[in-house]
Amino acid sequence: MTPASTDAFDALPAQPQVLLVDDDEVNLLLTGIALRERGFRMTEASSGERALEVLRAHAPDIIVLDAIMPGLDGFATCRAIRALPGFENVPVLMLTGLDDDASITRAYQAGATDFFVKATQWSLLAGRLHYLLRASQTRLELERSKAKLARAQDLARMGSFDWRRGEHGGLLMSSEALRVFGFGPHERLSLRSLLRMVPRDERRALMRQLHDAARSSSVLATDAPIVLLDGRQRIIHVDAEPEFDEHGQAAGYTGIVQDVTDRRQAEDKIRHLANFDALTGLPNRRQLIWRAERALEQARRLEHQFALLLIDLDRFKVINDTLGHGAGDELLVEVGRRLRACVRHSDQVMEGTLESAGMRSHRALEAVGRLGGDEFVALLPEVSADADAERVAERVLEAMHEPIFVGGQECFVSASVGVAIYPRDGTTVVDLLRNADVAMYSVKSQGKNAAAIYSPHLAGRGRDKLELETALHKAIERDELVLHYQPKIDVRAARMVGAEALMRWRRGGKLVPPSDFIPLAEDTGLIVPMSEWALREAARQVHAWQQAFAFDDSVAVNLSSRLFERSDLVEHIHRCVTAVNVPHRVIQLEITENNLMKELQNVIPSLHRLNEIGVEISIDDFGTGYSSLAYLTTLPISELKIDRSFVRELGITPQSSAVVTAIIALARSLGLRVVAEGVETLRQMEVLHRLGCGVMQGFLFSRPVPPEELQTWLEQTVLPRKAPWIGRATPNELPPDAPAAAGGARLLRFV
Repeated sequence: MTPASTDAFDALPAQPQVLLVDDDEVNLLLTGIALRERGFRMTEASSGERALEVLRAHAPDIIVLDAIMPGLDGFATCRAIRALPGFENVPVLMLTGLDDDASITRAYQAGATDFFVKATQWSLLAGRLHYLLRASQTRLELERSKAKLARAQDLARMGSFDWRRGEHGGLLMSSEALRVFGFGPHERLSLRSLLRMVPRDERRALMRQLHDAARSSSVLATDAPIVLLDGRQRIIHVDAEPEFDEHGQAAGYTGIVQDVTDRRQAEDKIRHLANFDALTGLPNRRQLIWRAERALEQARRLEHQFALLLIDLDRFKVINDTLGHGAGDELLVEVGRRLRACVRHSDQVMEGTLESAGMRSHRALEAVGRLGGDEFVALLPEVSADADAERVAERVLEAMHEPIFVGGQECFVSASVGVAIYPRDGTTVVDLLRNADVAMYSVKSQGKNAAAIYSPHLAGRGRDKLELETALHKAIERDELVLHYQPKIDVRAARMVGAEALMRWRRGGKLVPPSDFIPLAEDTGLIVPMSEWALREAARQVHAWQQAFAFDDSVAVNLSSRLFERSDLVEHIHRCVTAVNVPHRVIQLEITENNLMKELQNVIPSLHRLNEIGVEISIDDFGTGYSSLAYLTTLPISELKIDRSFVRELGITPQSSAVVTAIIALARSLGLRVVAEGVETLRQMEVLHRLGCGVMQGFLFSRPVPPEELQTWLEQTVLPRKAPWIGRATPNELPPDAPAAAGGARLLRFV
């Protein structure tokens, strides 16, 4: 016995319930006793009518019917049983006489499961009943499995089919397969009618694929679009294997069809999310890199040029921070739409589709994509000269000229474009992106809203800047930063009344110009720790000067507005001066006018707290800002410094004298000190004095010098109680425009 048979017996009830129907009382009694002895539970009925009454009360596992009975005979009773709900598949064994062929035929027609010749061979009858029960159980399990399979196929929108070759062949589809195509379970479909459901432009390719598979008797696995009778468009997956006859000849195919529309849509959505930016709908970084690599391969193979444009929006952060991230997103979407119109953009090129296209298919790779943030990339797969890329860059810049409405606000945005050309500017996508980035940042540094093509000297500047930034990070820990000091001179009293601390960077034995590293420190945020160091060093130097020559003035330290982001700025300055036991007044803070107005709301509380502890505030480069003067009346400011750009033209242009006069008058009316910086000639000094400015600093008196040289400068310079040049003409020994000598003029000593 096979394992399957054993499983079927195991599933049978321990004592099967039998309904025995026979009009012969003796047979009914004997058969009942014999079957009880063999493990059956018995229920007897002496007529067909009585049997139907019993069945309405309970359901037996198997029914044994005598064929010939008065009234309702066995055949009629069997038909009536089959008509009862739930009794369609109950095993029915019909008892017939020997060689009663007509009864056997009638028994099967009435719905009997099997027949048995009346005899006293009770063991054979019991065995027949067991086998009927097993067959019934097996059939029931098969029906359940079939129902589960049908349900699973229905849920999976799947069905099976068979296709046979030859005159008597054709297409046979399961009811589930018919439902896939939108038909009822009893429809008859031909292969031709199914092919008509495929759109015309797809049908020829599918028929070619079917013919090729049939000719070679190969496995068929393909997806085909169809249009159902109600107009819905679906994607059907066909998976079929060939079948062969006993002679090894291909007889047809058997397989499954499945509606994979939802899966394909999900896959397309996943593919789109993986390759396209969710906000703008443009190709994302991954898709851009893939397209660029394909375009580069084609350019290398066909020996033509390929251009890559890196587009970065100017002032996007200002708009994003001012109007909010929602408005920033709206701006990016509109910019993406405008940029897309600048090139022959294609969304249809994806992995695996380029190779099957024609010789010039690489041109379909042309696109604009979003690299990230406010950076976009334009790919030009084939350009004949730099002018082609320049024309596209000009179109990009022109597209940004029109205003953009975001967040209910009209705003303007410009772009900086860097261009790199293969093979001149790089042979890999990484090289081209890097060099386009270098070109783009060169535009940023020169005023933005323009385009530039990469050239090697730009890369050299970029490498120098990167190297400088790396070295600047280590400058503090290597003790390479130093402070030089430029004295402030009261020309009326002919004495030094303070000094300004100016940061210098001694790198490799040479001083790096402040114009090279201060802006870099601002951009990278290093200006914060550098300013903190300058405060500590200035306080320490004041203490050293107090010990050396009783220094009793203040030292001005330039402070970046970014330092006011520190919530403990006042405490930090307090720690700097108390650590070396000097009063707070010896530290004066200089803030440029532009930086002050840029962060005014953040700066005001800290300025008042600093003023309360005795730290004075000076406004540097006064007159160069573009802000209201109202802050002069509300902030605790002690000093204004006239910018050197006004001092330079004194005595040459009347406008400079007018501006300086206005600044001095404004400061005097507000009770503020005025310091003129950048004084380099006697004429400038004389004009400033005549206009009412008495405190000055500049090369005429001394260049910024190391702290030890400042003490030497003081010792070598005679400081009379009254400067003899005040109130008289400039000495003949020095012409009015005589500049300061190298290393600092000895003007006070001379007079």
